[in-house]
Amino acid sequence: MADEIILISISGRDKPGLMAALMELIVEADANVLDMGQAVIHDELALGILVQVPELGTLTDDITAQCHKVGSALRITLVENDNYELLSQGFSQSPLILTVLSQGRGGEPLKAVSNLTRRYDINIDTVRRLTKPQRKPQPDTRVAGEVAPRLCLEMRLSGNLQNSEAFQADLLLIADEIGFDFSVQRDTVFRRNRRLVAFDMDSTLITEEVMDELAKRHGVGDQVIAITEDAMAGRIDFKESFRRRAMLLKGMPATVLHEVAEAVVLNNGADKLIRALKHFGYRVALLSGGFQYVGEYLSNSLGIDYVYANELSVVDGKMTGEVVGDIVDAEGKATLLQDIARREGIMLEQTIAVGDGANDLPMLSQAGLGVAFHAKSVVKESAQHAISNFGLDAILYLIGFSDLDIEQALGSSEQKG
Repeated sequence: MADEIILISISGRDKPGLMAALMELIVEADANVLDMGQAVIHDELALGILVQVPELGTLTDDITAQCHKVGSALRITLVENDNYELLSQGFSQSPLILTVLSQGRGGEPLKAVSNLTRRYDINIDTVRRLTKPQRKPQPDTRVAGEVAPRLCLEMRLSGNLQNSEAFQADLLLIADEIGFDFSVQRDTVFRRNRRLVAFDMDSTLITEEVMDELAKRHGVGDQVIAITEDAMAGRIDFKESFRRRAMLLKGMPATVLHEVAEAVVLNNGADKLIRALKHFGYRVALLSGGFQYVGEYLSNSLGIDYVYANELSVVDGKMTGEVVGDIVDAEGKATLLQDIARREGIMLEQTIAVGDGANDLPMLSQAGLGVAFHAKSVVKESAQHAISNFGLDAILYLIGFSDLDIEQALGSSEQKG
């Protein structure tokens, strides 16, 4: 008689010793454990065990008696060989990881996501909460008042997704409509071994566009801002736009650059993100179409490992309007990401890139994880992943870190400091 395959599904109040008792019964029946999954939410257990049994004998009766003893609900299902073969084939494919990040009530985003996965015939196998449970709004030191609780869930999906681009596009539509962020990644070995994070600077790591701030102080703000907007939206070549803006700064004292550097403000979550990344051993790079001076200023305060940006010519303490060396543009950023990865001895799949403008797209597209941060629509639609409703520290959730991981990292870094 051929072996039988059964799925043992148990739910109810979690009881110490239940697993040990079940394993003892399985061993006594000479059964082989093929698969297993368990979750405990607020002391409520959900346990599934797939076992191969030479002969059922009294195993099902014994398990039923054990569950009755501890007050757990039990369902035992016979699994046909054909169904098991299909299940085994799925193990050879990297599952999808869908990360959903919502502010406030999480029911609406989760309803929309679960309806969409059903429409695409995708199954949600497991769900892991990355944020701490919060019932009430939390104080926010950055603003006067409180912010609604965060809910971040990491879902493991299975199924044969025929059109990943359409699935991503539909997710983007409902995320924009409801107001949540998400990421869809293959759960490959590279996802679990990222080693380098490269940031754009202006409007990504910091809130300002440095060129615009310099221009305002030099009385040419409107002209420069208009050129910046065209460049970031992809309507004008970046190198040409940079030269035109730089020329408008001709005659400005170089000391103004220092004043602007001291006044820049980090985007929400930037300091927290970089401190956590450094604790976990990541290398951090700043690849910017902005100014080297400001990048190095930030590097000194944040511990950034690599800084590549643009340098303006200064003669007799004043800017000449000329650029020193090659301009770091879109292709330049992508090339620099490749060079740094090669220097660090890692693959591009192990890199993360973060940016907001059209000149960041080549860098975002070739990184293992490319994140559009509060980006223009043309960038958001083209990027693999986007954060539009949260600070930069939300990237830690996309990597897979939980609040507990982050708190331990920040606590350790503060002790070292």
